[in-house]
Amino acid sequence: MSSAMYRFAAAMLALGIFLFDVLSPLEGAVAVLYVLVVLVAARTAWRSDILVAAAGSIVLILIAYVLSHDVDQFGSPALRALVSMAATVIATVLALQSQAATVTLAAQARLLNLSHDMIFVRDPHGVISFWNDASEQVYGWSADEAVGRVADDLLATHYPENRAAIEETLLRNGRWEGVLEQETRSGKRIVVDSRWAVQRDRLGKLVGVLETNTDVTERQAAHAALVRSERRYRRMFDSSRIGVIEEDWTEVARELATSEEADATILAENPAFLERARRLIRIVDVNPAFLSMIGANAVGPRLPAAVDDVLSETDRTFNGAVAAFARGDPFYEGETEIVDGDGRNIPVLFAITFPASAEDGGRVLVYVIDVTERRQAQDAIQQAQAELAHAARVATLGELSASIAHEVSQPLMAIVTNGEAGMRWLRRDTPNLEEVETALGRVVAEGRRASDIVKRIRAYLRKAPSQRTRLDLPTLVEDAAALVDRELAKASVELAIDVPPDMPHVQGDRIQLQQILVNLMVNAAQAMSGQSGRRQLSIAAACGQEESVVITVRDTGPGIPEDQLQRLFDPFFSTKQDGMGMGLAICRTTAEAHGGRLTVESRPGHGATFMLMLPAAAAG
Repeated sequence: MSSAMYRFAAAMLALGIFLFDVLSPLEGAVAVLYVLVVLVAARTAWRSDILVAAAGSIVLILIAYVLSHDVDQFGSPALRALVSMAATVIATVLALQSQAATVTLAAQARLLNLSHDMIFVRDPHGVISFWNDASEQVYGWSADEAVGRVADDLLATHYPENRAAIEETLLRNGRWEGVLEQETRSGKRIVVDSRWAVQRDRLGKLVGVLETNTDVTERQAAHAALVRSERRYRRMFDSSRIGVIEEDWTEVARELATSEEADATILAENPAFLERARRLIRIVDVNPAFLSMIGANAVGPRLPAAVDDVLSETDRTFNGAVAAFARGDPFYEGETEIVDGDGRNIPVLFAITFPASAEDGGRVLVYVIDVTERRQAQDAIQQAQAELAHAARVATLGELSASIAHEVSQPLMAIVTNGEAGMRWLRRDTPNLEEVETALGRVVAEGRRASDIVKRIRAYLRKAPSQRTRLDLPTLVEDAAALVDRELAKASVELAIDVPPDMPHVQGDRIQLQQILVNLMVNAAQAMSGQSGRRQLSIAAACGQEESVVITVRDTGPGIPEDQLQRLFDPFFSTKQDGMGMGLAICRTTAEAHGGRLTVESRPGHGATFMLMLPAAAAG
């Protein structure tokens, strides 16, 4: 019913009681019934309606008394009227108190309805007596549907422990907190963070339990995903065969940020700061692969505490890493050496991933790969290449043995001839000392020539470390041509050299570069040996691009077929039946080791052209 209908009902009830009291011959306390008028008016929930009903009832009691009795006599009718008015006043006071309590409860209920948490009140038996708006929205049942139902049955609550134990804790402590699983009207299971508090009356008797539940389903799912992610990361961290180090660069970042230098990279290049930074960077965690790399274990020797404990004293990459961190680069990588538990240096490749922003903290991950075996393999390959180069030089010497014998025999025969001539001049009756002196001078000159030839061949064949010096290009080409002069003459090959004397110098090993030119010239001579036409070999040099020089070796032989041109520099591939297939492969490797390259162009029937490009030496 609406407030207006309650007001109308109270007025009609008051009028009926008034008429009955005035017109009825009964002498009873009829006016006491005005209490009902006050109670009906109180249903409007308005304080003014209660007060108006009470005042009107008292007025009607007085009017009825005046109309029905003699006001000069004070007897039982007057006493009944006073009792009726007292009853009306008491009913009014109680109605006002009840209304005030109702208003307070309503205000509290409105506050509970404003909460985003699900709040409901249940009696000691679990029957719901209050159900807020958030409970309606989340659980799906309206207040009318939920009130009067047992909470555990309605929500199909799943407890983390025995229900009786929870109830015992609640009664003992007056409150309980925990995580529950409940079911909504749609059948969806949700996880709630539940908080219970008991309500007791003045005598301490339990009258109800206030439950406040917060839906943490998404938070729980996010936490579970985070836990799975952490476990996955830890599993990857621990099972990776690549060494992983977690480092804390927070102190370095703080010093860079508070530096008085305008540019943090300037501080990152300060030797004193770099030495301090090696000790500031803490090692937070390492994986088993890195422990194995340095010969440690989680329960064995003390783990390294700072970067300074693992970096070798000869490291030159830390400076660049700190500079990259100061610039805000996302990563830095390089090759260095770390120190194992026995103090031995271990060559490693590393990659550092820096945090994307300051909000990510100063944690840095370093991935480390032990390249000891790779470096040993590289050393073995270089040793094998040196062996192959030596074998190729010896093989080349076998092919050039006739030319070498000719070169050496000529000065030796000249020495013998001049020596015999000098002897004859001395045996004369009058020795001709001038002729003897001339002969002996020739002997000395030819002996030095033979010595130079032997030294050149020994240096060519000697298996010694590469010695790079500034080389004069014309001299380099002429010395190489002198080594194959006999071979070219035997094959009737005309040699033409066009190397300007002002060509830039090159930096390299004289013997190795001569080997390239000798090999190219011998190959050209052998390629032209079977043809009847003109056999011409030309060597030219010119300045190339980007401060380089290009030596061109061109012949007039049959050229190289197109199908063989692509494989010409492959190891063990040869166009000659008795060839080893290593000469050109070694030549290209040697050229690349000097920072240059060796290429070839050829058209069948028009000869072949090899181009050796070498960097020019710096002036000075």
